[in-house]
Amino acid sequence: MNNNNNNNNAITGHTKLTALLGRPVAHSISPLMHNEAFRRLGLDYVYLCFDVDEDSLARAVEGLRACGIRGFNLTMPNKNKIVGLLDELSPAARLIGAVNTVVNEDGRLIGYNTDGMGYMQAVKDAGYDIIGKSITVMGAGGAATAICAQAALDGVNVLHIFARRSSRFWDRTQKLVDTINSTLDCRAILHDNDDKGALVQAVGESALLLNATSLGMAPDIEGTIITDTSIFRPDLIVSDVVYNPRETRLLREAREAGCRTFNGMYMLLYQGAEAFRLWTGMDMPVEEIKAKYFA
Repeated sequence: MNNNNNNNNAITGHTKLTALLGRPVAHSISPLMHNEAFRRLGLDYVYLCFDVDEDSLARAVEGLRACGIRGFNLTMPNKNKIVGLLDELSPAARLIGAVNTVVNEDGRLIGYNTDGMGYMQAVKDAGYDIIGKSITVMGAGGAATAICAQAALDGVNVLHIFARRSSRFWDRTQKLVDTINSTLDCRAILHDNDDKGALVQAVGESALLLNATSLGMAPDIEGTIITDTSIFRPDLIVSDVVYNPRETRLLREAREAGCRTFNGMYMLLYQGAEAFRLWTGMDMPVEEIKAKYFA
């Protein structure tokens, strides 16, 4: 803890840098959340956003390493490519094959994944219990695989995962499914997005349907992963990792069909809280941050 930082988050010669790398990032509320937490705890840190995609990621990471950054988050589309640029991975990040949080330990970049923990806590926060039940997850990117792995570890009974067979992530997702099926009590099944019959059947037996893709995120707010809204039913929970807009087209159409819904805001909060702990060794004042930015 360094009290050189005053209540206005003044930048000093000792200020430690943390950041978010992704595209787009201008909409992110992560800087508000982290900088407010730093201020409340009197920590001489700052959190900034950098518009970085997969093509520029390697150059950005080497520059940040050279500058002594304390750590950074990854968002779409960088969670998978970052893996090959790091010195070490946590066991969970290695299993998932994706990283959303990096810690710089004396020049060594260590990758973690806090997305899955963040999402499962968000489900509880929304008032739902999916343990021992079936869920359907749309997507095979970094967030999707992290959530699937954590859901299986936490005790979800059946996990239906839908992805494009042509996706570069298909084989990696199949390996995750095989690992879950061989090591955990959860039964995981990988389906092709084009198999509409399988989607109807999977959602029909699921307690929760999750969009873990970027479809519907601003500025393309009319995008949706589910085009057949007849699969919605009143006892289905529909969730989205997207939080801008706060109600995506998917969530709006699900709500209109009588479903219970929640967005990606609390997942963002809880995955951020774990990243904050990894960087600072301190707990984020979650309730205060929630009240100020997530109400």
